[in-house]
Amino acid sequence: MNQPPVSIVMPVHNAEAVLEETVRSVLEQSFVDYELIMVEDNSSDGSLRLMRRLAEEDKRIRVLVNDGEHGAAHARNMGIKAAAGRYLTYLDADDIWRKDKLKKTLRFMKERGASFVFTAYEFGDENAKGTGRVVHVPPVLDYAHALTRTIIFTSTVMLDLEKLGKKKVLMPPVPSEDTASWWRILRSGTDAYGLDENLVIYRRAGKSLSSNKMVAVKRIWYLYRKQARLSIPRSMLCMFGWGWRAVARRI
Repeated sequence: MNQPPVSIVMPVHNAEAVLEETVRSVLEQSFVDYELIMVEDNSSDGSLRLMRRLAEEDKRIRVLVNDGEHGAAHARNMGIKAAAGRYLTYLDADDIWRKDKLKKTLRFMKERGASFVFTAYEFGDENAKGTGRVVHVPPVLDYAHALTRTIIFTSTVMLDLEKLGKKKVLMPPVPSEDTASWWRILRSGTDAYGLDENLVIYRRAGKSLSSNKMVAVKRIWYLYRKQARLSIPRSMLCMFGWGWRAVARRI
């Protein structure tokens, strides 16, 4: 049996209310040769039951169960290890892909000969309705510039596992594991190529910005000091750039 070229990894934690809408955005993609690996991550709602029903309806869906309270990094890594495709992409269980997301991202990756690509995206409300606030991305991003702009959004990313290897893309078990993972890949000398087209809706709860500001600050500081191992002065400089751009994205 031929393996699909694209593997989609989706961690699922208490996402029953929004999961089916997210999965439908995958099933309605114009590019159809993929596998969707959903990893159940210690949910207390009906997520697993829904995941299994969706898998029964479409043979491209696989369901894994992340037993215990391990978190998103562990769940994503389970999906990565199980992935059969050359091209790895992520989708969080509450975000939405526009119908040409896979087709356009894969075409862009091949045209650029890239191993790491990401796209623009749009902030959505709690119902995943676009707000018109689009985060645009640069044509290319290296490690030094990535430190001052956490502009790579997980649900937009595609990686070439044939070029990078699975070991390099496994996510570390730290807060903001996705950003830490992008930095590790970029630090190895790989550049990330940006497709500046809005292909993803980032669903955000109404209170998420105010309630999570300090958490985000603590997490990015931890990454600078412990993951990137930057000095305090350089960490402060990078954090200033990160903070300024983070605010600008939300205005």
